[in-house]
Amino acid sequence: MVRDFEGQWGLILGGSSGLGYASALKLAQHGMNLIIFYRAPRRDEQKIESKFDKIRAQGVELYAFNKDATREDLLEDLKTLVKEKLNGKSINLLLHSISKGNLKPLLGDNRLKNSDFTQTLNSMALSLHFWTQALIENDLFEKSARILSFTSEGSQRPSAGYAAVSVAKAALEMLTKSMAVELAPLGLRANCIQAGVTDTVSLKMIPDYEGIKNHATNRNPYQKLTTPERVADVVYLLCKREAQWINGTVIKVDGGESLR
Repeated sequence: MVRDFEGQWGLILGGSSGLGYASALKLAQHGMNLIIFYRAPRRDEQKIESKFDKIRAQGVELYAFNKDATREDLLEDLKTLVKEKLNGKSINLLLHSISKGNLKPLLGDNRLKNSDFTQTLNSMALSLHFWTQALIENDLFEKSARILSFTSEGSQRPSAGYAAVSVAKAALEMLTKSMAVELAPLGLRANCIQAGVTDTVSLKMIPDYEGIKNHATNRNPYQKLTTPERVADVVYLLCKREAQWINGTVIKVDGGESLR
């Protein structure tokens, strides 16, 4: 296997499962060293570390921290960790794969409150902004570095119980487009990946999980769900030199699911 990213470094926010983990493994297979922040109960750390061993087995450096990357009050300490582990190197990729939102309806006893919207928006969209700013201010980005994040069809299509996440995903897409324009003088590229319905831990938390899976399978031209590995393939492609002119886009990775 060609190791396209030998010696490069990626910072992944949310890399212990799903799209983030699949992307980390794919990038490591091509030589990229990684710093990963994830959020999990302490009881799950050993199981997660065993998954990370598979990444380390690819012959790369990996530093993983069970710390909440969405908390702006922790940013200074987390940034210091990143600088220490980079040891003078620069970041070639910032991948935002944070799934921390409130799945509640707009009406009823358990309806969404303003605080639910605020938490979801901060975690799933604005955290990308404050991490990007922190890396820029500390001159930690390599020139032509990539800033990637994951959105969903929910940014345009409503679904019961998904309103707060829909708002956050729509904001994430517009934030990415603004970054693509305003950060271009620094040589940075920013893009979103819109994955099709993917059977992940995050999907299982959405109301009517089984119904969503069945509907997505039926409307997909290939009669299949999107997999984390297929999405990771596109993360890999967008990190390649040949993808340097792709900037400010929302790239659908769903096998055509959203067409129907």
